[in-house]
Amino acid sequence: MKGNGFLDTTRSKNRISIRDHIVFISVTFVYWFSMYIYVPVLPTYLESLGATYTFIGIVLGSYGVMQVLIRLPIGIFSDLMKARRPFIILGLVTSVLSCVGFVLSDGLGWALGFRTLSGVAASTWVTFTVLYSNFFSKEGSTQSMSIMQFVTVTAQVISMGVSGVLVKRWGLEFPFLIGGILGFMGLALSFFIKEPVGDEAKSLMRMKDVPKVVRNPLLVKVSLLSVFAHCVLFITVFGYTAPYALNLGVEEGELGYISFAFLIPHAIASLFSGRKIVPVLGQWMTLTIGFLGSAVFTCMIPLVDHYGWLCLTQSFNGFFLGLTFPLLLSMAIQSVPREKQATAMGFYQSVFAAGIFLGPFLAGVLNHMFGLKGGFFLAATLGFIAVGISYVERNNFKYSVDNDVKA
Repeated sequence: MKGNGFLDTTRSKNRISIRDHIVFISVTFVYWFSMYIYVPVLPTYLESLGATYTFIGIVLGSYGVMQVLIRLPIGIFSDLMKARRPFIILGLVTSVLSCVGFVLSDGLGWALGFRTLSGVAASTWVTFTVLYSNFFSKEGSTQSMSIMQFVTVTAQVISMGVSGVLVKRWGLEFPFLIGGILGFMGLALSFFIKEPVGDEAKSLMRMKDVPKVVRNPLLVKVSLLSVFAHCVLFITVFGYTAPYALNLGVEEGELGYISFAFLIPHAIASLFSGRKIVPVLGQWMTLTIGFLGSAVFTCMIPLVDHYGWLCLTQSFNGFFLGLTFPLLLSMAIQSVPREKQATAMGFYQSVFAAGIFLGPFLAGVLNHMFGLKGGFFLAATLGFIAVGISYVERNNFKYSVDNDVKA
């Protein structure tokens, strides 16, 4: 299986079978499904409990705050323990508890607590990505992250798509119940995840190594680029695109098509980015094209005045961002030894989580001053800055055409 980028080893304890891939991908799918199935209805659910808009914002923000705070510590402890699977199990446990907690409680304080707990669950994504990259040879790391991004987006699309149907038929609490049930099934399956044994025992991770890891030049650069990418993402499709559509006269029931228009091309691009595009164009050129396309179509959002054209901008934006996200994810650990990769991934994911806050916050300030167009032009500007950084770095780093890793 070496030609496909799968882990190539003669040690039977490290042989990765198709079954191992299926188990891991299934757990990953359920992991994201259980966390996103109630996302579309969470604000409405909180309103039904009597929450103010300010409190709703606090609840929604708690999910990201936890990720900023604990993703790096999770990565460090994972490396120190030389284990990934226990943290994956922790992620499923906290996801189940979060969903079940929403079902069994009806207080706003409890809602804040259980949404915060879902942020803990999302923080364990650090170990998911690192463990699955170890299913592949070093040359296949980009392919592994492409698969992970595809599974993530697919789970999000399906879960958010069925959420409205479930609420319409069985009520606001039903998505939480389904999330808990499926999360429990994923938890049971997670005990069968294969964790490859590498050479970590020969080169242990120590606390004094952390500063050196987080100062890795490539890690710092891709973390910064990921902040820009997440700013664009959470200003547009996960931010102010829906309000802009409402201003165009779109009915609330049609807003879901915006998410589908973005996420489906995004999933397709994520799947093929590492396997077909990066080997031909190289990493930095792929990033340059991805950010350029995203910046151009983000800039077009405030210039269109028809819902169909708006959906088209989202489709192209989703596709071009789909080229960047799995690639940035793989590059974050590309030049880091396996025994220190969870620390690097924890740093990377903690840093980009800042973009989830900074993007919408800064866009909100500009929107207040200049209307919704201000936020979109901010996102486009950040995209163009990322284009410049990617293009300059293309000349600073030399990559081979065959495996696209630093020479």
